Amino acid sequence: MGAIHDQAMQYVYQQVLQRLLERMSQGQRASLQLLIQRLLVVAGGLECIAGLKVMLVHTGACDSTRTLAFLRAAQLSLAARSPGTFSLRVATARHSDMPAVVLSNIERAFAALVVHDDPRVELLMVDDAQVRPFDARQPISRAQQQADRHAVLMAGHLSGGDADVALIHRHYLDLADLHRLGATWNGGVDVLISAEPAPQRKRFLATALRMLRAAGLPRVRPMESFSRGLFDLVTALRDEYRPPMPVPAAQDKAFEPRVRMPRVIAVDDLVLDPACTHGPLLHDLLRYQHDEWAFAFASSDAGNPLLRLHLRGLRNEFVDAGDYQACLAAGLQRSEEGMKRQQLPQPLREQLLDPWQKDEDLQQVRRLAGDFASQAWGVSEAQLVCLLFAPIVGQGRGLEEFLRRCHPGMLVALPYLHKALQGQPASESVAQWLTGTSGLPMATLQAIYQRNGLGDGRDH
Repeated sequence: MGAIHDQAMQYVYQQVLQRLLERMSQGQRASLQLLIQRLLVVAGGLECIAGLKVMLVHTGACDSTRTLAFLRAAQLSLAARSPGTFSLRVATARHSDMPAVVLSNIERAFAALVVHDDPRVELLMVDDAQVRPFDARQPISRAQQQADRHAVLMAGHLSGGDADVALIHRHYLDLADLHRLGATWNGGVDVLISAEPAPQRKRFLATALRMLRAAGLPRVRPMESFSRGLFDLVTALRDEYRPPMPVPAAQDKAFEPRVRMPRVIAVDDLVLDPACTHGPLLHDLLRYQHDEWAFAFASSDAGNPLLRLHLRGLRNEFVDAGDYQACLAAGLQRSEEGMKRQQLPQPLREQLLDPWQKDEDLQQVRRLAGDFASQAWGVSEAQLVCLLFAPIVGQGRGLEEFLRRCHPGMLVALPYLHKALQGQPASESVAQWLTGTSGLPMATLQAIYQRNGLGDGRDH
């Protein structure tokens, strides 16, 4: 029975490879051969390829999905012409604000590539710093939800209310943590696959240095290496944006130097092709679905696109005294322009944009985004507005203006708010107002009060 099953699975894998090759352009097939050559060089030749462990961090994004398809094609191509092939580890992260379409894209790609039952493929999921087998049906843990909430609010205040910078910094920390945990789990890996373009990798390292400086932490070592930069960043900053709670010793271990540092293979020159944003490989085989709001931002930007637009709209209304709706309309226009730049066919553009063409449709965005923020992070619109003003950071220099603009009835209590934030005795009602308005615990607010923030720090 075992031999019959193995033969049947070999036939299935051959069919998967055939479908992949049929949906690749001539240029993509040539790139596939170059990818195979790079892996063979790192492994030390065809006879050593079976001992090579390769890891991809799969975010569910378009580029990440395409890279996974290339790696699967390389793995199956090598298996078809030699006794062995490399092992592939695919690591994903579960976040409370992950759009449903992203998780669906990950699931559909795994199914199309038939990786669930292939012993040569490990599918891992990181939830609350714990590495588990991938299971899309597993609900996100309460601890991960609390960590996401705290990270977003903390980063928002430290960035001076710049939601874009806050979400990008939080994204980089999550990315670094995912690489560290995935690459060191169960004996580690030999190779990290990076599909990020070289300029984006350089921006990551530059941003990592700024984050270390802003936190008052020394640079751990020269960060010319992308992989070392990932590990150093999360080792130094992993507690900076996390809730102040005791962590069991087993979960609080820093990166151990004795675990081998994986080598990074950049494949952006092979797998990234703007002309293939909509093509047979991505859409016909992997059934990739686009998020219409994601096109409103540069491809290197991070964070849930609907929530990013929501935060921009709130900033426009409350901080800049503008119009929420106008900000959404501008975002929709940027989405359409982004779709054109990426050469999405007209019918697909219409399918993605048509639900939002009327004013009453856009009016639903605020409700949808607000509900999503409440479900994902447990934060209210008032707490998001507080984040955008960032009134606590820098000895509460923006606190009076925030009260004047949003809570004029609390101006009389301004001296007592400062005393509470300085750690002096204060009434319970003052403490409750601060924690309720910000969504952060008093200990965190008092720490933010003493900080100068992340400064400009924009990386895009």
